[in-house]
Amino acid sequence: MEHFTISELIRSKTAINKRIWNGANREQEDNLIALVAAVLDPVREKYGKAIHVSSGFRCKEINGALPNSSKASQHMNGEAADIYTDAGPKGNFEVGQLIVKLGNFDQVIFEDVGKNDMLPQWIHVSWKRKGDNRGEIKKHVKGTGNVYPVVNRKEIGL
Repeated sequence: MEHFTISELIRSKTAINKRIWNGANREQEDNLIALVAAVLDPVREKYGKAIHVSSGFRCKEINGALPNSSKASQHMNGEAADIYTDAGPKGNFEVGQLIVKLGNFDQVIFEDVGKNDMLPQWIHVSWKRKGDNRGEIKKHVKGTGNVYPVVNRKEIGL
């Protein structure tokens, strides 16, 4: 874990505000370490600039407190992170492209893009230590509820 820490991946503003303990168990920590090794550190190396984690591990209670969060969220297993850059949506898009180019991921979601663009407010990325990684690329258009259409590589300029 060269560019990320466990404490960064379990930090939660929601947990702090609601006074909920958001600690990960050993299995969940192992999954976070694997996510960093497989996806986050390699993309940070290629990007060459800071990448921030807005949400990594979420305990069940934190996950349930968030609107539109899936009851089966990979965040609860330590298999997912929501990330963003200092360069805003354009930097986030570039990081999403890099993850897809590197090819080692379960799911990449370009989150809260506009109706007519692919500029995400953040990137959701997951990777499974156990089982097959799907290599899914999706988007979420702001204001469309829980709709996540599949995106092809051409739509993200690859």
